[in-house]
Amino acid sequence: MTREGLKGLPKKRWRSLKEQPSFPFAENLLKQNFNVKEPNRVWASDITYIQTRQGFVYLGVVMDLYSRKIIGWSMDNTMTRHLAVDALKMAVSMRKPKPGLIHHSDRGAQYYSDDFRLMLERHGFLCSMSASGNCYDNAVVESFFGMLKREWIRKYRYTTRDEAKLEVFNYIECFYNRKRRHGYLGYVSPNDFELAHSTVN
Repeated sequence: MTREGLKGLPKKRWRSLKEQPSFPFAENLLKQNFNVKEPNRVWASDITYIQTRQGFVYLGVVMDLYSRKIIGWSMDNTMTRHLAVDALKMAVSMRKPKPGLIHHSDRGAQYYSDDFRLMLERHGFLCSMSASGNCYDNAVVESFFGMLKREWIRKYRYTTRDEAKLEVFNYIECFYNRKRRHGYLGYVSPNDFELAHSTVN
């Protein structure tokens, strides 16, 4: 290679640019126990992305594990802490839960940000986080994202971010929560399950 004037193209070494938190990650209080008997006892959150011709748009959700209903969600062009905070604000506004609720997430920077942790503390919520790199610790929300993309997102190629946001709204609010039958719920929708089994709206 030297004689021919050639140079190799080695892989760049990966180096994390994320600032590491100055405090320990929260304990995994959930421990993959997704069978919740009452509403507003355990919520789970996560973030995914959707591709458009304008670039990615990011979706953050909050799910009540009791009914698998998406009770809070937010979309933005960037994956900042505001995505997680806004989704949680929506969930709190809709459900008005009592202190002691467990909020579970992965170890994403959005969930260990000061703003998000302070919001959990202000409402008296207990913070729970998945083990490092273990997607099974948040499998129910991961499954929801899989359904969203398989049943809705992958059927289209979105031109704009606004188009994708509208379609996600239609899936969550008009289809998934209201109409999509869920095997875990006895093949009724999250809304119908809550109407039949609880007093939450």
